[in-house]
Amino acid sequence: MVYNNDPFKANFDSLEEFADHISELLQCPITIEDANHRLIAYSAHDDYTDPARTATIISRRVPEKVINSLWKQGVIQTLLSSKEPVRVETISDVGLGNRVAVSIWKNNEVIGFIWALETDRILSKDDMELLKQAAKAAKNKVLQLYMRKNKKEERVQEFFWKLLTGHITANEEIKENFAMMQIPTAPLFSVLIFRFANEITKEMEKQISYILQTTQQIQVLLHTIDRHDFILLAAPKSTAQPIHEFNKFMISFATKMNERFHVNSIKSSFGGVYETYEHIEKSYKEALAVLAMKEKFPTETAAIYSYQQLGIYQFFDLLLEKKQQGELINSSLRKLQAYDEKHHTNLVETFEVFFDHDSNVNETAKSLNIHTNTLSYRLKRIAEIGEIDLTDINQKLKLYIDIKLSKYEALH
Repeated sequence: MVYNNDPFKANFDSLEEFADHISELLQCPITIEDANHRLIAYSAHDDYTDPARTATIISRRVPEKVINSLWKQGVIQTLLSSKEPVRVETISDVGLGNRVAVSIWKNNEVIGFIWALETDRILSKDDMELLKQAAKAAKNKVLQLYMRKNKKEERVQEFFWKLLTGHITANEEIKENFAMMQIPTAPLFSVLIFRFANEITKEMEKQISYILQTTQQIQVLLHTIDRHDFILLAAPKSTAQPIHEFNKFMISFATKMNERFHVNSIKSSFGGVYETYEHIEKSYKEALAVLAMKEKFPTETAAIYSYQQLGIYQFFDLLLEKKQQGELINSSLRKLQAYDEKHHTNLVETFEVFFDHDSNVNETAKSLNIHTNTLSYRLKRIAEIGEIDLTDINQKLKLYIDIKLSKYEALH
């Protein structure tokens, strides 16, 4: 079928009516999404649809497993670089049937997508041209949605900064603002920070937003940018293991930013997990404290993201201050350091690694690349020279903390 005239010159009251019109012309189900794969319109009265489209309509966004598959197949990459329609073959393990997609462009930026599900017929070359026309015609309607969204976003951003800086602390007032601005609520929340090596650009902001909008691992309530930091208020999907869920998301976010956009060297953290909103500022400060410790002790805290998991590192700022004032002196450490310097040994390092491995002799020996007998001899010498009882957890912990503090001072 050849279309001589522009079939999209008519005025459409809504994007839903526009989607219905495309569906009638192509005789197939249509969905229209924004740049982050959130559903903005879909054609009605379709005789057939596939599981992926059904799930998209129900949740108002494309399922994360479908997006991941489309990235793996190279489909999203093509849509982000081409104005031509892209044919997508069936991906049965995520419930995706044959379809054709085309990007909606504004200048050099993709602002949305139109998807045509091939059911009873395969789209022809002329159909593909019509789909390109539809993408051009959809531009202004999608832009109107973005403009309304951006105005609301400005008010929400200001509100979030008031929460982070403690300018609004009354729980009821915060809840009223949440309701007024239509911000979703959750029984548990935490403040998460992603710190990038360079200041966040507009392009990076889009990439970050894309990952956050398409994830279904956590619920993002609010977000903002502070130079190198992307800060968000987020809720776990379940209340059973929130720290585990946030940890998993931190790793997933960094992996996807690297794989999809080649952005790496991201430091991540999150504060305490709380139930009431007056603790938002506290959670934010705790997330910043985690990043500060990751900066000071990068090796020891590499696998730590949450404030709760910092353990003894929660107290290090206070301890460093006391140590620098000369209030903390460990005679055992001084004796071991003097012995190491005089005899070119490494008893201090041996004890540190021993404690790092929870006093596990085999793991410590393996890490130090020495025999267990050698380790036993060293531990005996540590106890003798440092005059420390290695069966006393209090003495061991004190020595361990002082070693860490001493290392930090030596590096700075």
